[in-house]
Amino acid sequence: MSSPTLVDLRYFEASVRTGSISRAARELRVTQQAVSYRVRGLERILGLDLVTRSPFGITPTEAGEALLEASQEVLGAAERLDVLAAALRGTAAEASSFSVAASQTIASHLLPGWVMALRNSRQQRGAASVAVGLRTANSEEVIGLVRDGTVDLGFIEQPDVPRDLGSAIVGEDHMLVAVHPDHPWASRDGIPLDELAREALVSRERGSGTRATFESAVLREVGTVAAEPALVLATEAAVRSAVATGVAPAVVSWLTVHDDVRLHRMVTLPITPDAVSRPFTAIWRGSSRDLRQGARELVSIAAAHPGAAGH
Repeated sequence: MSSPTLVDLRYFEASVRTGSISRAARELRVTQQAVSYRVRGLERILGLDLVTRSPFGITPTEAGEALLEASQEVLGAAERLDVLAAALRGTAAEASSFSVAASQTIASHLLPGWVMALRNSRQQRGAASVAVGLRTANSEEVIGLVRDGTVDLGFIEQPDVPRDLGSAIVGEDHMLVAVHPDHPWASRDGIPLDELAREALVSRERGSGTRATFESAVLREVGTVAAEPALVLATEAAVRSAVATGVAPAVVSWLTVHDDVRLHRMVTLPITPDAVSRPFTAIWRGSSRDLRQGARELVSIAAAHPGAAGH
């Protein structure tokens, strides 16, 4: 099955938000036919009726309401990615560059601040500015990109770091259990790790640092393997959406869900009896002397601004 594009979601979101195909078309500066075609195409792709059409405009169905919220999250993330990419590209006049691959939590929630701090630091010192190229992947994929020389520097979120790579821990992230507000666990003070191990959870794919951290903790502390997931998804946004719609609980980083908790889309609980945490680690080939100057500075800034460690 094909997947919706950002354009599909943008046209659908504008149509539902404005309540009218014609108003959405004016806002997007396209024809009404183009908007209508995209909305109907999205319904075909998903196999859902998303809007009710009438001479007075359109109104979202129940499925359309749910998709509207998810679409706004995805479009917001895309806008943030554009801003980040613009900051990382810098200008053509920048004197040097290096490339970074980061796993999703770091790329979405920490790296933009680190890069901005790097740029500000170099500007204050009168040093040449740097252009930074970014790739986002899961932790195992980041390791591969660093190992084969595709990128100069990587940031990963899993407990195990390959011994053939240079590394430095730059922070620590504490994992929590996220549940829908109506889930039976929502009123509890915490969830024991052995109980979590038996539960079918919403999970990231294998290779993700979040999944590796949880499964390693279960094997180490409980002495068994975690239950097969109820649902496996490739992005943190998809995991959050599944939890918020009540599919199943998930083990997540607090960094990824604090907005959802604030908006009462989900509840988070500690893992008991001992917290489950994971390091945020910078990795590179060779020794730190082999890193470009800008990359070395970024590692130092990341260690000085750990982000999640305080939560």
